[in-house]
Amino acid sequence: MAEILEIRWHGRGGQGTVTAAKVLAEAAMAEGKNVQAFPEYGPERMGAPLRAYNRVSVKPMTLHCQVTNPAVVAVVDPTLLDTVDVTDGTTPDAVFIINTSASPKELRAKMKLKKTQKVFSVDANGISIATIGRVMPNTPMLGAVVKATGVIKLETLLKDIKASFGKKFSEAIINNNLSAATKAYEEVKAE
Repeated sequence: MAEILEIRWHGRGGQGTVTAAKVLAEAAMAEGKNVQAFPEYGPERMGAPLRAYNRVSVKPMTLHCQVTNPAVVAVVDPTLLDTVDVTDGTTPDAVFIINTSASPKELRAKMKLKKTQKVFSVDANGISIATIGRVMPNTPMLGAVVKATGVIKLETLLKDIKASFGKKFSEAIINNNLSAATKAYEEVKAE
């Protein structure tokens, strides 16, 4: 892992993007890493585009500002690819994890990525419908981000989802979310 791994999440209000960034930070903290998680909102309404950020480091961090040059970009809502430049400011070796049924090869061409940049795709919407029963792509995206980056172990993520969601949801809902994260971890495709 780089000294500080910076992640930018793109989603829409109501998709759980901010929650995903917080869960990832809590799980990384459980592994002894230093973390930051924070959102950036536009108009605060359901469906509005938003960004959330993570920083993960093995050393203490003194940087407290927006992530402008992310090494990892997670796109929770694929419709944003047509309206937002998700590649803006990314590093030459950035990793993109996109919620879509399109192949990584199709995404690479559409996004005009550099050969040094990696792209991963996962059908987080489809996985969430199959496991959770509705479109809620944040938990599958967490599984895909963990697989694509190796920032934390899957076991740590699952333990944190169980702890975080256990305060609010039934055991059945928690188990469905654990299945969603695991399935996305197993099904994410790379190029």
